[in-house]
Order: sequence, then structure tokens, then C-alpha cells
Amino acid sequence: MTQHDVNEHTRLERGQTVTGERRVWTVSEAALVLGISRAHAYELVARGELPHLRLGRRIVIPRHALEELLTT
Repeated sequence: MTQHDVNEHTRLERGQTVTGERRVWTVSEAALVLGISRAHAYELVARGELPHLRLGRRIVIPRHALEELLTT
């Protein structure tokens, strides 16, 4: 195995874990999962009803938090 093969194998897309799953979703992606509109998802974020993180100006929804929300 060459160094190039190792680099190619271990390269991750932004936000992915080693298994390839993303840790966070955009508000639009979370809205699709929940079956609600993007605008309603942003309203839920503003009211604090949808777990989220603010990374500068960007808002992301942690996957584990959304999964926990759906199981309760």
C-alpha cells in the first residue's frame, strides 16, 4: 500500500466520522427528516425547541440530538 492509498482511504468529507456518517445536519436536512418545512425548522430553532449548535453564523443540528428527540 502506498502513501497515496493511505491518504485516499483515510480522507474524510467535512463533518463525517471514520465510518462515513455525518455528525451534524443542516437545518434543511433536519427539516426533511422531520417532515416539516425549512421555515418551520428555523422557527423551532429560534424558540429553542429543536436542539442545535451555532458555529459562527452557521446553525447545525447534531444527529444524536435529533435521533434522541425522535425516540422520546
